[in-house]
Amino acid sequence: MRNAWTRAVLSRMRACGRSSDRGLDRGLSTIEVVILAPVMILFILLLVAFGQLVDARGGVDGAARDAARAGSIQKDLGTAMAEARAAATADLEGMCVGPVTVNQTSAGFEPGTFFTVEVSCRVRGLGILGLDMETTLKANFSSSLDPLRRSA
Repeated sequence: MRNAWTRAVLSRMRACGRSSDRGLDRGLSTIEVVILAPVMILFILLLVAFGQLVDARGGVDGAARDAARAGSIQKDLGTAMAEARAAATADLEGMCVGPVTVNQTSAGFEPGTFFTVEVSCRVRGLGILGLDMETTLKANFSSSLDPLRRSA
């Protein structure tokens, strides 16, 4: 069922010591590696980039928690915001591109209520892939104001 050309190639292969059609596929795996290697490397870099975004998200959530807790144990609102900013900045050092923003989102600062803050910062995003796409991440957290908080 093979045409004359195929029969001629097979007869030459048999004469050279090759007894099957496998010699025609020689070098095919090299071509596959050359084509697939960049795709696999790009996929791995994409996974690393999204892993960094997940890590940054966890860092911003933790910074919001620490900022709310640091502010909720202070005696007045000014000191509470200063301590909240200090805690969030310390937690996010090296993770954010720009400044860390801490805003109070709760009303008042009375005992028995909650001290709620919103922490936000810009992270590099997919910078590992050479894409300059900065992403702003935000997180909120509330901590109850302790009636026996610091008095001095």
